[in-house]
Amino acid sequence: MESSEETSKNGKEGLKSHNRRRWRKDKGKASRILQSMDLRTMTQSLVTLAEDNMAFFSSQGPGETARRLSKVFAGVREQALGLEPALGSLLGVAHLFDLDPETPANGYRSLVHTARCCLAHLLHKSRYVASNRRSIFFRTSHNLAELEAYLAALTQLRALAYYAQRLLATNQPGGLFFEGDEGLTADFLREYVTLHKGCFYGRCLGFQFTPSIRPFLQTISIGLVSFGEHYKRNESGLGVTASSLFTSGRFAIDPELRGAEFERITQNLDVHFWKAFWNITEIEVLSSLANMASATVRVSRLISLPPEAFEMPLTSDPKLTVTISPPLAHTGPGPVLIRLISYDLREGQDSEELNSMVKSEGPRILELRPRPQQTSRSRSLVVHFHGGGFVAQTSKSHEPYLKSWAQELGAPIISIDYSLAPEAPFPRALEECFFAYCWAVKHCALLGSTGERICLAGDSAGGNLCFTVALRAAAYGVRVPNGIMAAYPATMLQSAASPSRLLSLMDPLLPLSVLSKCVSAYAGAEAEEHPNSDEKALGMMGLVRRDTSLLLRDLRLGASSWLNSFLEFSGQKSQKTSAPTVEEENEAPRESMRRSVSEAALAQPEGPVGTDSLKILTLKDLNLKSSSETSETPEMSLSVETLGPSTPSDVNFFLRPEDAREEAEAKEGLSAKDSSSGVSNAFPVGFHPRRTSQGATQMPLYSSPIVKNPFMSPLLAPDNMLKTLPPVHIVACALDPMLDDSVMFARRLRALGQPVTLRVVEDLPHGFLSLASLCRETRQAAELCVERIRLILTPPAAAAATAPPPL
Repeated sequence: MESSEETSKNGKEGLKSHNRRRWRKDKGKASRILQSMDLRTMTQSLVTLAEDNMAFFSSQGPGETARRLSKVFAGVREQALGLEPALGSLLGVAHLFDLDPETPANGYRSLVHTARCCLAHLLHKSRYVASNRRSIFFRTSHNLAELEAYLAALTQLRALAYYAQRLLATNQPGGLFFEGDEGLTADFLREYVTLHKGCFYGRCLGFQFTPSIRPFLQTISIGLVSFGEHYKRNESGLGVTASSLFTSGRFAIDPELRGAEFERITQNLDVHFWKAFWNITEIEVLSSLANMASATVRVSRLISLPPEAFEMPLTSDPKLTVTISPPLAHTGPGPVLIRLISYDLREGQDSEELNSMVKSEGPRILELRPRPQQTSRSRSLVVHFHGGGFVAQTSKSHEPYLKSWAQELGAPIISIDYSLAPEAPFPRALEECFFAYCWAVKHCALLGSTGERICLAGDSAGGNLCFTVALRAAAYGVRVPNGIMAAYPATMLQSAASPSRLLSLMDPLLPLSVLSKCVSAYAGAEAEEHPNSDEKALGMMGLVRRDTSLLLRDLRLGASSWLNSFLEFSGQKSQKTSAPTVEEENEAPRESMRRSVSEAALAQPEGPVGTDSLKILTLKDLNLKSSSETSETPEMSLSVETLGPSTPSDVNFFLRPEDAREEAEAKEGLSAKDSSSGVSNAFPVGFHPRRTSQGATQMPLYSSPIVKNPFMSPLLAPDNMLKTLPPVHIVACALDPMLDDSVMFARRLRALGQPVTLRVVEDLPHGFLSLASLCRETRQAAELCVERIRLILTPPAAAAATAPPPL
């Protein structure tokens, strides 16, 4: 009996292994088709096969299965023929939006590539059907379900291609972000979010990514929908265990059901659900498993920085100092937690002063190993800001790859556990990260570093904080880091559409509605509840926290308005003609220069004051000004009360003149229907994309004015602020909805003459650093990030000595 059961078990495992190998083989064939065919040849081949299969199944009698197969191939033919011209027009102008010829990447290219992936899969499946349709082993139901799923995906991709054409016709020259008025932007988003998304979360899940990623995405999707069920019963999801995430077998065996539930969750559940789900990695069992696969380090300690002000010397005159105040926004002064990670125990890391600040993370484990020998202080220090959409995760979530970084770089790393939204919205996280950065610069000896080279590093939301902390350091006049490495950063937090953000329709890790809810929470607007949503009550204490947050936000905005009016009056009275990096004080010259961190988050350093009206911070108003024009530029105030209407700028600083002419000619080639302003006219007559059946999406359609603050959206920072940034190295993902954030930010820096590099990895999703140990592709992408950090930490003289000789 046992032998029979063992044989049966081995047989099932063998069948599963065979299916996995066949799936990888199928994906490999689809990949080869994608690489070997251009768009037109692929479309023509697919249309020919679709017509052949359609004719065959039409001749098989009146059966329902044959009728559906004939219908699906007719649909494939129709959608492929309609999609090919739209993709061709986008591909014809996509090169105009690249950073440079060596970096061919932007949202238009990514959208075309994704559509070609879908076409390649349908072409491979059509060939398979044509070759095996007469076989008695032909699995009719399975192939029909897969064809119908990919046909739905192709239909939605065609809709996205038309939306991309609309962006191309509406945007400012060279711009990737939608620059229409706010009402038109809301109309665009309202139309966009009604599209059906479930087809991308079922059988087609992750088809655009490397095959090694898809099993992981399937596991995550099953865990997400299972977690959604438990979340309903447990309200906050706190009672969910790791083992309960994957117990809903019906979602594992029914891709269509899983896709529909995934779509419902992404559209309707609030940011508290996503916070709870993303924090699953904090569960002790999961974090322990992740750490088992990571490098072993001598030091990994959580340190609590006391909320005490301290002085920092100014880089312009070290005899003068500026006061770095503790974080104040929303909740008042409080300690800031940082995690110190070091592969070796270095001098200072076991000092009494540092030990007095160590925060316990649980019961202490008696170590029987001999006390390690101390090594000398490293010349370098890495300051890391974790991702998580500003609402979730901690340094613990990112500890596995940070340990590897510490080993490979030979430098200590501190990762900041900043406060999270919606309980602590902007600018609390920025205040805490800036405070921790300044503390690390001042006390680097305690961290095992001499501080000769300092690098800021972060991913996603952490990349945003890298830029804004560096901008804050320059505004204060304190030491700016030697460089920044930002992985797939968010640089534009406005609700603005772009070609790459259209990919959020199908991205399982960063759907548009989830992205919007995270930004809304960070902006302090997420506390408003929607009466028709399925979100659970926050409970009494949650409501108190929410109402307190709203009150503090209103007080903050009111204080910002008063502060801006005061500064504007003072500026007009003094008739300043230059833009200082920190606000000038009215105190005696010998007194230290002081500035509140909260104040800096809500008001930009003063610029020249003119008689023109204050301008809204949008891309179309950020023109390249020569130094001779700087004194005539009106002040750009960041107070939300003074953000007034603006007019489009005639100055194009993104494209070279010849590129601008080429793009204008491409726009003229669009039909009058495509170039009209109405969103409802985006589709040609007779084409109807699939609409969602999950009801209205609960997501904000209008941005809070505060997202235009350059300390929140660094892409909107004026030129004089961006010129203060150190060398920037960006590592982005070609299939990431945030790709255009990286491309446009790099283009702005390049146009200003700032040192910047952009490397774009293919076929990987947003958040690949957290998947570094998953497969070869994610490991290579993580190594690229380490390489960028190493460039920053290497002194220029040493880098020049090790550089290869010129040819």
